[in-house]
Amino acid sequence: MKTTAAFFDIDGTLYREGLITETFKKLVKSDIINSQRWYNEVRDKFIKWDKRIGNYDDYLLKMAEIYTEAIKGLHKSQIEFIAHKVIEQKGDRVYTYTRDKIKWHFEQGHTVITISGSPQELVREMAMKHGFSDYIGSNYITDDKDLFTGEVEPMWDSDNKKKALDAFVEKYNIDLSSSYAYGDTTGDFTMLKEVAHPIAMNPTRELIQRLIHDPVTREKILIVVERKDMIYKLDSKCIDCSLFE
Repeated sequence: MKTTAAFFDIDGTLYREGLITETFKKLVKSDIINSQRWYNEVRDKFIKWDKRIGNYDDYLLKMAEIYTEAIKGLHKSQIEFIAHKVIEQKGDRVYTYTRDKIKWHFEQGHTVITISGSPQELVREMAMKHGFSDYIGSNYITDDKDLFTGEVEPMWDSDNKKKALDAFVEKYNIDLSSSYAYGDTTGDFTMLKEVAHPIAMNPTRELIQRLIHDPVTREKILIVVERKDMIYKLDSKCIDCSLFE
């Protein structure tokens, strides 16, 4: 028997910021890694995004690049410990809409899965905290001594998220024609396109551009924006497409 699923991104979709950023800050604060490149490179990207003169995807990619280099040579247990602390302290900083939707999907008997670009250790902790049925994150590779090698199998891009979705479809016998997906950046585009009910949660400009110019997603996308204690729901008919030409 086919099952209905709901696929969730985490960073910017469920969690209100980026989990990898919180982890990086804690690693720096704990003197586990050096802060120099954070201030020289990542912080510059963050400040540009914070002032809305930079690209959010660029910031996340730079953050992931520096994180990959920063944890090289660290033991897996160190990151697992930091990940546990991050979620313990910050794991409730989520959007009301997404949190309530997770609850609703479980009440409907749906299989609820997160496909996230955050490190696997963080995604695991977040999945346990919020009760996801299954999860996958970016895999930062370790050697036979459990030390990080500086290599990564990413899960932040659209192609790899599509592969992960396909694997979950096979694993749980999922019917995509009745399923849901929630995402906020272009990395979530294929995940949103594959399901019957795609929801763009606080989407970036780049994601909106792709969604409204694609004939498949334009007809079925729901756009949700949460600000303060208000939730706004829009479909593509409410968007002035000329703004994204």
